[in-house]
Amino acid sequence: MTTPTTLLILGASGDLTSRLLLPAIAQLLRRQPDRALVLRGAGSDDWSDERWQEAVRTAFATVDAEDQLPRIAGTTYTKADVTDKDALAGLIAGIEGSLVIYFALPPAVTEAACEELVDIPLPAGTVLALEKPFGSDEKSAAALNALVTRIVPENQVFRVDHFLGRSTILNIMGVRFANRLVEPVWSADHVESVLVRYDEALALENRARYYDKAGALVDMIQSHLLQVLAILAMEQPADLDEIDLRDAMAAALRATRIVDGDPVRSTRRARYTAGTIGDRSIPSYTDEQGVDPSRNTETLAEITCEVDTARWAGVPFTLRSGKALGERCAEIVVTFRPVRHIPGGLTGRPNDGGVLRFSLGPDRIELELNVNGGDDPFALRRDVLSTELGKGTLLAYTEVLSEILDGDVALSVRGDAAEQCWRIIQPALDAWRSGAVPMDEYAAGSRGPEDWATSCVPQTAS
Repeated sequence: MTTPTTLLILGASGDLTSRLLLPAIAQLLRRQPDRALVLRGAGSDDWSDERWQEAVRTAFATVDAEDQLPRIAGTTYTKADVTDKDALAGLIAGIEGSLVIYFALPPAVTEAACEELVDIPLPAGTVLALEKPFGSDEKSAAALNALVTRIVPENQVFRVDHFLGRSTILNIMGVRFANRLVEPVWSADHVESVLVRYDEALALENRARYYDKAGALVDMIQSHLLQVLAILAMEQPADLDEIDLRDAMAAALRATRIVDGDPVRSTRRARYTAGTIGDRSIPSYTDEQGVDPSRNTETLAEITCEVDTARWAGVPFTLRSGKALGERCAEIVVTFRPVRHIPGGLTGRPNDGGVLRFSLGPDRIELELNVNGGDDPFALRRDVLSTELGKGTLLAYTEVLSEILDGDVALSVRGDAAEQCWRIIQPALDAWRSGAVPMDEYAAGSRGPEDWATSCVPQTAS
């Protein structure tokens, strides 16, 4: 019989566990009938085992997986101060087989718990799963990395970025590396620009405690979109294992900076004012509950980067993300350069390059091309070849948990990559805090500030 893996969730009574982790566990168990799992929860709330089991039952029901409950029937909950060494040691004592410790905790509590774990014996192969943010700047990220690698080796640290668990991100690698039509033209010789965009129709949604300290730049661009850039810009790895893939991503990030090192010219920020999204009236961000207006937190951020390599020199990579916008738009847009010459006699739109677009949720790949024919066989027009890839069968956290429980850290954020992401955005943070970059405004439910507006393929919520 397979020895089960124990998943110990620290912060089990929190929102992250009930909203994301438990439904993902349910999906994973249904998808993998041979998976042997022991689930344990620990947190500061005074819950009984019965209260915890009810939370598990409710979460499993959200993904119609109540039939999987018997597989974790013995799940337990322990009230514990996870920053206390004796309490942590008690949680770990007696665990046999593989252990995954998932820190579903605020960053400061995670760091304090890790300080205590340094001197606690752990089962061989123990994996630590850490939620973002990984530090608050490059220096603190480096210190956190040094701390966790005193507990376990780097290849047993899983820094969770659920964007790297999205099937679309894997689709990018498939399209890039498995198509002779695409692979030879994936460079500055043929690509004019790249856009990575994640606009949300959701407003603050009671997340002020975290979001008002982070803002759109840290919450999305530093944490997620730079990892997408790394996959788009990296050289082809020999293998998709945790060494080759993460080496390639880290090298791309080391070569990345804000264009010309000038955040005043190459970054923008904005904040939403009162407006309407669908049938909902949204207050100004500064009037949202829990927001401190003096923080001057942005809800829409955009930075344009360059990747200083022979492959990508001169190509702008624009990363944009915001909240309370009129339409959800999650996409990666690769715009190709126009052809050098078009024979005389062809009319229409001869100066536009092709566009390869990856849409996230529902997943879709589109290729925009110049074609001719129809009523006037000499007139060029724009046409789109499109294939629907669907919503994906798994929640992003289900994919992430599967990798964590298998000890596969290939699609997690390596320590040096986390540090590089802070380095890249630091000039923007400094310029914004000094007021060198103005704070634009946009009405909730709009497309953003007027001079920011760019076209987007409308999408439904995933």
